[in-house]
Amino acid sequence: MTDPNTAVATQLRNIEIKTGKKLVDLNQIIAKSGLSKVSEQRAMLMETLGLGYGDANALALQRKKLQETPDDDPLVLIYTGAKAHLRHLHERLVLEIDLIGSYEKHAKKNYISFRRKKQFAMLGPATKDMLELGLNIKGLPATPRLKAVAAGGMCQYTVRITSESEVDEELMGWIKQAYLAAG
Repeated sequence: MTDPNTAVATQLRNIEIKTGKKLVDLNQIIAKSGLSKVSEQRAMLMETLGLGYGDANALALQRKKLQETPDDDPLVLIYTGAKAHLRHLHERLVLEIDLIGSYEKHAKKNYISFRRKKQFAMLGPATKDMLELGLNIKGLPATPRLKAVAAGGMCQYTVRITSESEVDEELMGWIKQAYLAAG
């Protein structure tokens, strides 16, 4: 049976592909419409973007979920000020991680921890212009992109990410290895 979070992540990614628009841009379309009811938003998305009922509904529900918990959303606190523009990159990477399988997210002060039986990754802003992904896995060869971290740290490797184009097969391969190693 497919994990519901994985199914939604796949659907949202497919909507991005169909429309040629990023999720953040699709959410802005809904916000600018001024419509507040899911049914109204769904109808608008079907009409303006040519989406089917299911895809339009998924987008409207995802937008509603974001609006219902802004104060409880740890990303609001992590991605503030000059770092706010990095949130869409964080969310894009999380959509891809969701496709790997089920896991738990735990908010920390400056990052999100991703756990199975143990932590396999952590993600947060490194600077105002880039994210840092920490990976807990042993035995990978360090590369210019995959930096080994000194022993005793929270992760064995880090990767700096500045654009969606860097969320590629190589990166997802490292994440999947860490995911599988975390039990």
